[in-house]
Amino acid sequence: MISKPPIWTKAFLSLFLTNLSVFIVFYGLVSALPLYATGALQRTDEEAGLLMTIFLLSAIIVRPFTGKLLDMVGKRKLLLWGLFFYLVSTILYVFITPFEGLLFLRFFQGIWFSIITTAAVSITSSIVPPSRRGAGLGYFVMSSNLAVVVGPFIALYIIQAYSFHILFVTMSVLMVLGSILSLFTPQTEKNSTGAAFKRLTWSDLFERKALPIATVGSIVSFAYASVLSYLSIYAQGKDLLHLASTFFAVYAAVMLGTRPFTGKLFDEKGPNSILIPGFLSFGIGLFILAFVNSPGVFLLAGAFVGFGYGALVPSLQTLAIQSTSERRSGYATATFFTFFDTGLAIGSYVLGVLAIHLGYQKMYLLSSLLIFVVLIFYRAVNKKSDSLL
Repeated sequence: MISKPPIWTKAFLSLFLTNLSVFIVFYGLVSALPLYATGALQRTDEEAGLLMTIFLLSAIIVRPFTGKLLDMVGKRKLLLWGLFFYLVSTILYVFITPFEGLLFLRFFQGIWFSIITTAAVSITSSIVPPSRRGAGLGYFVMSSNLAVVVGPFIALYIIQAYSFHILFVTMSVLMVLGSILSLFTPQTEKNSTGAAFKRLTWSDLFERKALPIATVGSIVSFAYASVLSYLSIYAQGKDLLHLASTFFAVYAAVMLGTRPFTGKLFDEKGPNSILIPGFLSFGIGLFILAFVNSPGVFLLAGAFVGFGYGALVPSLQTLAIQSTSERRSGYATATFFTFFDTGLAIGSYVLGVLAIHLGYQKMYLLSSLLIFVVLIFYRAVNKKSDSLL
């Protein structure tokens, strides 16, 4: 029996744990800040949605340039700088209270979030064995999947048991630990200084071959904004806020439980074996959310959303990277995340407006419909592009 090259090396584990800390802070703040804005700061639901939109806006602006920055500065060095400023941003939540200052801080932190996530995925794609890239990147994305439950669980527990101030201090401590772990990240380039700056071209900003699958990812993230930005407010309106952390626990348990199988199926059977069930499950989960009338239905929705989203995102991300050469993996990653962040940013604002004027039920119904539409779009793109087969 031929042994497979290992995935869980020391370098991989250090990146996994660093990424976990980054996303715990991200998801924790995403869950808590809407409540902070509407409660402590007396702002509207629409203004609360701006806290997510402004964060992603900065990420969208910076993201297209990160592929070039990775070449110029070096992946490891850029990752470390990004983590430093992300840590500083997290600490500043302790001291900044005006809503306008909070918006500026979210914009600033979004810059470094975009740099960290692009650099981390690009480094991971370089250290994972090519024959196991689908499984390897899938395992790596489990760090953000796990943070989906850990972040909101910590955040919602702390703000209910203690205070927002204690939450911000806790998140800062977590980022200190994550930054220390990043020191074990390997140098993947032979020349850490990278390329000299030249006139920017389209290829320096986007990877053309990754655009079709990145477009699919943007529509998925648009619909996902309904969960990411508004679940806590929706749960509060349904008298289910005490189960919001349990929702994310079910969500993450399903993702983590199925991840080893979905990654293996992706490598052995192809992307369609994962993506089609993922689209269906995600769409059904959002549909169920629209008709939540009991704790059981609420948690059932979490299970469907968890499997669907957990199957879709790492698979789409892997497809984007596989659409081009290893040398262009950083550009493909940046392209995918630029489109993904754009979908989240637009969705966080547009769906918030829809929720205010039409209600949360219709917002979730629209999000569900969108997922079924994008499944049709993906199938069309899949048939036209050999790179997606």
